[in-house]
Amino acid sequence: MSYKSHYQQFMAQHPDTLHCAPHSHHYWPDCTRDAQLAYWSDSAKGVDHKWDIIFGERVPDVQRRLAELLNHPHPQQFVFASNTHELLYRVFSSFDPAKPLRVLSTDSEFHSFSRQIRRLQERAKFELVTVATEPFETFPQRWLAAVKQGGYDLIFTSQVFYNSGVAAPELSTWLPEVSEQTQVIVDGYHGCGALPTDLQAYADRIFYLAGGYKYLQAGEGCCFMAVPKQCQLRPEYTGWFADFANLAKPQQGEVAYAGNGMRFAGATMDFTALYRLQSVLAWWQRDGLSVATMHAYVQQLQQAFLATLDELQHPLVNRDHLLVADLANHGHFLTFKLDTAEQVAELAQQLAEQGIHTDYRGNRLRFGFAIYHDVEDYQRLKKALSPN
Repeated sequence: MSYKSHYQQFMAQHPDTLHCAPHSHHYWPDCTRDAQLAYWSDSAKGVDHKWDIIFGERVPDVQRRLAELLNHPHPQQFVFASNTHELLYRVFSSFDPAKPLRVLSTDSEFHSFSRQIRRLQERAKFELVTVATEPFETFPQRWLAAVKQGGYDLIFTSQVFYNSGVAAPELSTWLPEVSEQTQVIVDGYHGCGALPTDLQAYADRIFYLAGGYKYLQAGEGCCFMAVPKQCQLRPEYTGWFADFANLAKPQQGEVAYAGNGMRFAGATMDFTALYRLQSVLAWWQRDGLSVATMHAYVQQLQQAFLATLDELQHPLVNRDHLLVADLANHGHFLTFKLDTAEQVAELAQQLAEQGIHTDYRGNRLRFGFAIYHDVEDYQRLKKALSPN
């Protein structure tokens, strides 16, 4: 199978490039261009009343499609924002800052979370318990032990860790040990649209965060959070979308919130990205392109990529330098851990000069895979990584 024909607009702009960084910024499929124009048309048609179109038609459709994608039983529990950090902080703002707050997380969360949590640690009554993800072989046991300690107000973990590609332990292995009073947030940004994800058993228990920038292929600007159905948290960080249905009623007394996921909504945003996301999900459904199908395709690409490296026998980019050798429980990018950051930067530059775009973090070089790749594409590695 080849899916390149769905990405002609992006690929035409980069005809000599092998884009191995879709985990950073995924190419957009061609259907998103028409979606961009559809938002303009709806805005022109509706003007001040475009919100009736957006909230009456577009948002419910995307909620339904995401619920189907994730096997989530409550579409109305999906709420949207321009980025996941905005949604994350709304959950944090639901806690009284004058009271102690105890959080469990890992040392491998994305920069926005790690920066925010460092800032929150400046509070006198804030406590963070951090579990190192490495060594990965023992992480599930160490994570479970930390969970069992209990006493947390909030637990935050990724579905797939951004700095390694390693998938976190299955929720079924540790969530039953979590107190009902503890809020649980799963950052699904590197899992959603890449790994088959079934939230049915956990929909009433966890917050699930993700967005269009990576594997949902819709670009930046449309992120979402699935909110537990019975959630009664009252985020202090709130905006007029959070009780949109009652906007015309008197706004007096205690601040009211929507009875669904919209209680975590904010204020005015550009919904162009939601239209793009809608178009991608509609394409997948129309062509019967499931996450399981795409995941299997990417796994084939990863094996072909590694087979090419075996032929090359490069001293650094090889199986021995893979951060994790077992790819069965893994996301859609491979991470190579080298001795120094300088080695990684030099290799990334060497690859870029040959039209192979990767990315790196410190001494880790990352190669990402997408359905707009073919097995034959990796033959380019032979020239790019050959000695000068």
